[in-house]
Amino acid sequence: MGAFKEAHGDVLKQLYLSESAAEQEKLRARDYRSWDLTLRQLCDIELILNGAFSPLEGFLKEAEYARVVREMRLPSGVLWPIPVTLDVSVDFARATSKGDHIALRDPEGVLIATMDVSDIWEPDKADESTGVFGTRDEQHPGVYYLMHRAGKMYLGGKLRGVEPPMRYDFKLLRDSPAELRGRFRKLGWRKVVAFQTRNPMHRAHHELTLRAARDAEANLLIHPVIGMTRPGDVDHYTRVRCYEHMLKHYPEQTTALSLLNLAMRMAGPREALWHAIIRKNYGCTHFIVGRDHAGPGDTSDGQHFYEPYAAQALLKEYEQEIGVTMVPFNEWSTCRTRRSSCPSTRLSPACRRSRSPAPSCGVACAKASKCRNGSRTPRSSKSCARLTRPVTSRGSRCSSPACRARASRRLPMRCSSSCSRAAGGA
Repeated sequence: MGAFKEAHGDVLKQLYLSESAAEQEKLRARDYRSWDLTLRQLCDIELILNGAFSPLEGFLKEAEYARVVREMRLPSGVLWPIPVTLDVSVDFARATSKGDHIALRDPEGVLIATMDVSDIWEPDKADESTGVFGTRDEQHPGVYYLMHRAGKMYLGGKLRGVEPPMRYDFKLLRDSPAELRGRFRKLGWRKVVAFQTRNPMHRAHHELTLRAARDAEANLLIHPVIGMTRPGDVDHYTRVRCYEHMLKHYPEQTTALSLLNLAMRMAGPREALWHAIIRKNYGCTHFIVGRDHAGPGDTSDGQHFYEPYAAQALLKEYEQEIGVTMVPFNEWSTCRTRRSSCPSTRLSPACRRSRSPAPSCGVACAKASKCRNGSRTPRSSKSCARLTRPVTSRGSRCSSPACRARASRRLPMRCSSSCSRAAGGA
């Protein structure tokens, strides 16, 4: 349990060489061909070398890759849902042969690891995108990266770690699995609930995590991803400061914060299972899965790539095999009546009405539940009439009910299309 829980595949793989062996490997690496790692590859190699990706001992070989894509398993039968591969250019692959040793360096030329190349192949990326992401739609960020940014050839083989990638920010919050397990052991944490997030935390997250820890009778690990996330996400510098501030609102000695330098694939259900396995390697016993976990947004047709609770269903299917208990949570909202956060299904009737969509005319009064008149444009309440009204195209204040209602919703200060004065009437 907790720090004493076995890693995935029974052994926590730590692939860094001893100090003397690393120095000898640096000397040998001078004669090796070098590959400069991309941002995603830097994230992946760090987690392979420190054991977060146990039982992997390197980038996947061709047979391992094929079975992971098709069956979510390694040839040994161990569950592994996401292929972790070293993609390279065609020119580099042609100049490399099986049995070669290559040096893997960061963008500044620092040697991170060496690899014994055992497999070189050209993958079927269309098949990979269908198997891993369930779609070939390039609106999916994972599919787009695979098709347009990843190299055309893959190399597989075992790694020998020389030096961890250098990180200059939040060093005290970056823990390896062994370090985090040591902290749990020192604190006596036998049951740990992990909370994964790539967004700033807000009040609903605070309430959700508190209840999860209380229901599981466990301690809480806030374990946000600060590697590659979904395009458009808030930068990790801002988010980490938010997490540090949020930590002050938990009971003392019950909650820890640690950062995970993971490159997310936004693969929905498969990714949720992958996240749970990674947290198992860090010593966690429970894992929170919410609505649309690791979801990439909408398709080019405006539909969801994955069902909202598909991730929960897949993890529930495998939770006994991986030894991590899922803590499921549905969508949460703040209930103004109860003045607390709760599942959306438990909102008070008044709050449910306030969350109902606007009428077909596209105009809603601040007191729409009282002002709505069937399917027609709602009449504004007195409180709405007192709000500042929009400006017409002639610069005067519009007094139509539709525009008074738009003002109550803080919409742009222009007449609405449904207003008869929109053409310029005062």
